[in-house]
Order: sequence, then C-alpha cells, then structure tokens
Amino acid sequence: MTEAPIKKWTIVYYEGPNNDTPIYDFIEKLSPIAQSKVSNTFDLLTEFNIRLGPPHVKKLTGTDCWELRILGGDSIRIFYVAIFGKKFLLLHGFIKKKQKTNKKEIKTATKRLKEYKSRVKA
Repeated sequence: MTEAPIKKWTIVYYEGPNNDTPIYDFIEKLSPIAQSKVSNTFDLLTEFNIRLGPPHVKKLTGTDCWELRILGGDSIRIFYVAIFGKKFLLLHGFIKKKQKTNKKEIKTATKRLKEYKSRVKA
C-alpha cells in the first residue's frame, strides 16, 4: 500500500481589493539580513505549521490572528491566520518599537482579515 504524500503548508500574502500586496512590499523594504531572517522563519512556519510555538509564534488575544516573531535586533512581527487548504495568510507586518504592540497594528491586520473573508466568503 502506497501512502499519499503529505501536503506541506504554504504561505500566501494578503492581497488588497486593488491587488496590492502590503505584506510583500513591507518585506521587500527590509534589509537583506532582515529578509533572510524572515525567510528562515517562514521555513520554520511551513515545516512545523500549526505546531510551531514560542518563541516564534504567539496568539493575539481577542483576535483570530497569530503573531510570527522574527527574532533578532529588528523585532519584526508579522500577523497571520491559518486558512483552508493548509495555507497561512500573512496579513500585516511591522517593526515593533515598544514592549507592547501598538493597537493600530492589530487593527490593520483584523481589518484586512475581515476584508479578505468578505471577498472569499470564508
């Protein structure tokens, strides 16, 4: 009996109603070293998927979102959700400057998620 290959999780960038990709644009503006760290953390996320835990991910209280924490000097954060089809939808990215995450950043991610769901009827 042959087993079917296990489908690996994939990463999808949020696309706005005007086909803009703000999370992709955010990553593109980072330094090459920071981009490399982001890429390595994405590899961890796709390999360990929903089993990836601290210090790399943290649930955002009161939302459906999770925070992907890119460790190092920059304190890069990317908010995401798991969606149908073994995919992670990246919603919003920013460089964390204070101990507590700014509510504006969380609001941006939740607004994008709501907009995404309204388009795909998820």
